[in-house]
Amino acid sequence: MKDLLRTAHLSREDVDLLLDTAAAFATNPLRSRDALANRSVAIYMTKPSTRTRLASETAVAHLGGTPIFLRGDDLQIGRGETIADTARVVSGFCSALLIRTFDQSDVDELGAHASIPVINGLTDLDHPTQLLADWATIREVFGNDIAGRKFTYVGDGNNMAHAWLAMGAILGAHVVVSSPTGKLAPDHDAIATARAIAETTGGKIEIDHDPENAAKGSSVLYTDVWMSMGDPESERTEKLAALAPYQINDHLMGLAEKDAIFMHCLPAHRGEEVTASVIDGPRSHIWREAFHRRTTIQAIMYHLVRGELTGRT
Repeated sequence: MKDLLRTAHLSREDVDLLLDTAAAFATNPLRSRDALANRSVAIYMTKPSTRTRLASETAVAHLGGTPIFLRGDDLQIGRGETIADTARVVSGFCSALLIRTFDQSDVDELGAHASIPVINGLTDLDHPTQLLADWATIREVFGNDIAGRKFTYVGDGNNMAHAWLAMGAILGAHVVVSSPTGKLAPDHDAIATARAIAETTGGKIEIDHDPENAAKGSSVLYTDVWMSMGDPESERTEKLAALAPYQINDHLMGLAEKDAIFMHCLPAHRGEEVTASVIDGPRSHIWREAFHRRTTIQAIMYHLVRGELTGRT
């Protein structure tokens, strides 16, 4: 496996390896400080970022490499140079490329033409690096034995919902996505992919449009912003009205298990997708989750550059 382009491309063995290595990096960030010595990693972002940028640059530095941050208008790709040509040029200078952008097809094309590992740092379709950080956090709280537990995402059926379904399926978990019907529901192909994976892992994939029913008995309640980057501002009023019943609040948390935790990929809009009482309360694990963006991206870079991920067959 040369690249990490989509969450669904990971095997269970890959995820276990990455999470074990991330746990080791959490304890000792500099344990592999020479892994990227005298090497550079390009970090190309056409979308603004706080956690992904900080986590990526820190991860490269902790591996002994030099991060090269590139904005969307820093490369000739913004002036008509092809993605394929860009991939070949970056491959001649760097040992890996992490990209955060809009179109999944751009990431797929970079992976097809680059000779170095390409890492999906977020697209409108998927967010694999975030899901690894999420599950690193979940394992710290609940351990590796998740039998009998239910993990629920509530809100917009966006890239986070897609990644949540895929990663849950890979790990054989009982995963629920609760969103409105119609255009705010998860992509049909993403659901089908997750269900196909779950058939091989013993996982359980559910789409439940009733947030209260979805929250009942859950060990994790997870959400994301309702207005993502690139969403038309003209749709704000309609979208927020449709998602209002999906706010994670004290009532919804009360329907979950007594040991349930709240998670959010951030940034958060208090008063929209989550109330302040929940996100700033004792059951919230958002800061540890954000911390693990670095440990998991560090693990991805370490193992991809060494050619140690197998991918799902």
